[in-house]
Amino acid sequence: MKRSSIYTRGGDKGQTSLMSGQRISKGSLRLDTYGTVDELNSFVGLLRSLMPSEIGQDETLAMIQDRLFTCGSYLAADFRDQKKEFTLPSGVTDEDIKTLERQIDLMDSELPKLKEFILPAGGEATSVAHICRTVTRRSERAIYKLLDADPEAEIETGVKNFINRLSDYFFILARVLVRHEKGEEVTWKRFKD
Repeated sequence: MKRSSIYTRGGDKGQTSLMSGQRISKGSLRLDTYGTVDELNSFVGLLRSLMPSEIGQDETLAMIQDRLFTCGSYLAADFRDQKKEFTLPSGVTDEDIKTLERQIDLMDSELPKLKEFILPAGGEATSVAHICRTVTRRSERAIYKLLDADPEAEIETGVKNFINRLSDYFFILARVLVRHEKGEEVTWKRFKD
């Protein structure tokens, strides 16, 4: 039985291939964008492994991982230079965004009103939810850096909106998890004169 080769040596000179076939620098903004989404997906996998079943978010987290993978595939393609008309939809739907919004509203309805800034602290799952939140924000910044540098690059509104809602989802999820793990949130102690 022939084994598939994990290494190709194709990237040894600092370039990689997009899904659409072009070779680009490993330092490119496009690669940074989908690489950050991939990093986020890995942290979501870690969060799922730590998630208490009674929180009831595994199905949503599984959907998030699936959509992040399709977003990464979408961001890893640039079909503008192709001779034929190719498209690769992101796979993010309005219903995916509404699912996140429903979960945010559901969890938030059971939380006390936020009166202070909270620190990204708590137990393991809470801390990983905060890491997911911050890597989501970095993914969003990477998308907009790519768009700023390449105004002709097109990124579906659904991708941008999904990533934006996702950081809100992880923030609320962290608030739920800290109550489950530690009982209370750690608030920022403002500097006072």
